Amino acid sequence: MVEIKIIQFRRGRKNQKIRHFILNIEEVNDRKKTQEFIGKSVVWTSSSGKKIKGRIASPHGNKGRVRAIFEKGLPGQALGTKVELIEGKI
Repeated sequence: MVEIKIIQFRRGRKNQKIRHFILNIEEVNDRKKTQEFIGKSVVWTSSSGKKIKGRIASPHGNKGRVRAIFEKGLPGQALGTKVELIEGKI
């Protein structure tokens, strides 16, 4: 099973996209290897058991990170936590 961790909101200097997150995939360290994850679904589970679904949209940079778009925004406590990869699309 692949370990995927939420790194940061997708953001600019003055704005941040509340539904877009940057994810780090363990054992993936270049842009070419991220192509197999594009379009796959991910789920973040809160400590209370609430699940928020998202999908991996595109690579982010050249170090193997990807951009995920969730159905609704995640709380700030989600930063640094893991998401679960689901087979198939939402």
